[in-house]
Amino acid sequence: MIRLLIADDEDLLRSALASLLALEPDLEVVAEAATSTDAVRLAREHRPDIAVLDLEMPPADGLRAAEEIRADLPTKVVIVTRHARPGVLRRALAAGASGFVAKTTPAARLAEIIRDIAAGRRYVDPDIAASALTEDACPLTARELDILRATRTGASVNEIAAQVHLAPGTVRNYLSSAMAKLNAPTRHAAAHHAWQEGWI
Repeated sequence: MIRLLIADDEDLLRSALASLLALEPDLEVVAEAATSTDAVRLAREHRPDIAVLDLEMPPADGLRAAEEIRADLPTKVVIVTRHARPGVLRRALAAGASGFVAKTTPAARLAEIIRDIAAGRRYVDPDIAASALTEDACPLTARELDILRATRTGASVNEIAAQVHLAPGTVRNYLSSAMAKLNAPTRHAAAHHAWQEGWI
């Protein structure tokens, strides 16, 4: 049996996916989670063979959960997403994900992908892979990305400065630079743009 953890903050989708996968004779759903925090906790508790994680879950996201699970356990990770931004693929692979699947994938196909990953193979949705090959390079520096990542949490400039160990004025300069590069009217718009592109 391939033991699975299913994590998605949408109860109906999570329950439906768990039920459909449980119909497969060689798949067993051992835990379900509604948050990235619960996903990590339940993965440590149940030690599933594969964790199927929604990309967008509070309080962090599926990629952060994937990093924490992969740091502690041999559990393999499949990221499932509704918004398959190509830039996220690179981050998913860096987080140790073995699979990257669109939410439009039929459950029977997902079961096949899970079996392939359990056997040691990887899977990336072909449409996402094709888009990733043609996407534009990120124009932002690593420091600008760090600051925009902190901006997405709703932190103030002073809080961001404390997080990244810079003076508030320096943070403002990085934010202005990022906003100019992305032609964004506000720092929040710049952070949203970077997130939409999968850079943060």
